[in-house]
Amino acid sequence: MKFVCIGRNYVDHIKELSNDRPSEPVVFIKPDTALLESNKFYYPHFSKDIHYELELVFRIGKIGKNIEAKFAHKYIDAYGLGIDFTARDVQAKLKDKGLPWEKAKAFNGSAFISDLKPFDSALLDHPIQFHLDLNDQRVQTGDSSLMIWNVSELIEEVSTYFTLKTGDIIFTGTPAGVGPVQIGDKLTGFLSSEKLFDLTIA
Repeated sequence: MKFVCIGRNYVDHIKELSNDRPSEPVVFIKPDTALLESNKFYYPHFSKDIHYELELVFRIGKIGKNIEAKFAHKYIDAYGLGIDFTARDVQAKLKDKGLPWEKAKAFNGSAFISDLKPFDSALLDHPIQFHLDLNDQRVQTGDSSLMIWNVSELIEEVSTYFTLKTGDIIFTGTPAGVGPVQIGDKLTGFLSSEKLFDLTIA
């Protein structure tokens, strides 16, 4: 299993981090060791500025490569929410030097996945809303219709370069509102009005 992640897929998030709008999807990968296997995230010793990034995630249900967007829905079997934890201070140093982001994005426990729901292709015909609360205060609100590239387009792009295998997870990018977490914080994620997870920072 691998996590295929998309950066800069919401215009408002691009603006809040003062990044340039990309002409094609920004893709990076987290290994299976990035999976957070509990509802508790332990703050790593190498960073003083860990940020949450809530994202819609889609699970791949069968192996595929060079998948056309119009067929992408056939390769999805579940969806839900994920948190892409980012060591923002580490990332800033890497970006300043023009280096890859893996140490800031792909460290142990940096990928949290909610309980997943069965996927139906009809879901892609309508906007999917989601939001994140930090200590019971709304901090992120997302809508799939605002993604620069939708999940079908992302699957086409990603599968051009990487074979997608059963169980792989596509992180589709985060909306505006990302921010830091501190030890003792609680993150709560909602898909529409349904709570999918509670996550504590330790």
